Amino acid sequence: MSPTSTPPSAPVAPDASGIFGQPRGLANLFLTELWERFGFYGMRALLVLFMVAPVMRGGLEFSNKAAGVIYGTYTMSVYMLSIPGGFIADNFLGARAAVFWGGIVIAAGYFTLAIHSMTAFYTGLVLVACGTGLLKPNISSMVGSLYSREDPRRDAGFSIFYMGINIGAFLAPLLTGWLAQSDAFKEILKGWGMDPTRSWHWGFGAAGVSARATTRA
Repeated sequence: MSPTSTPPSAPVAPDASGIFGQPRGLANLFLTELWERFGFYGMRALLVLFMVAPVMRGGLEFSNKAAGVIYGTYTMSVYMLSIPGGFIADNFLGARAAVFWGGIVIAAGYFTLAIHSMTAFYTGLVLVACGTGLLKPNISSMVGSLYSREDPRRDAGFSIFYMGINIGAFLAPLLTGWLAQSDAFKEILKGWGMDPTRSWHWGFGAAGVSARATTRA
């Protein structure tokens, strides 16, 4: 080696300070995805049932056809809006800010759905779809950014991350469904002097609490 040559730099050790030897940021992304999917699937479990339920039971009394059209348009929009959501993150906000603001917009949408109003219903669906389109593609890219291309932990990291989806999707309908339609919770609302037919909106509100947690994870 000549006196003027630069010695090769030592390889940088991969971050293994997180759970199961994974990068530290994976735990935060895991929890963020878990709570976001909790809100998403918790609301979806109620959406069609709420739309077709009679007004006297707190629903909107839409026809099955109308409810299906709204539900299909909403779910399509959630995934189609991932395209502009990714563009906004790549060119303006960055992935971290996109995930943060996406969580804020999603939570605002669920809390809007907790208001008994037709205007609030449609506004809430639009907000949830826009926020999910902003958050969903960018949080996955953040997981990928934790690893180098050669890192053998990459596949395991994504498997752990996607377990957050499964856990959130499993737990969400159990809680939101209980709040929305269980006789036990309706009795609790009666004891509080509240209208038990508004129990649907407590389910939507629970989804909003979970979505708000994504901004703290």
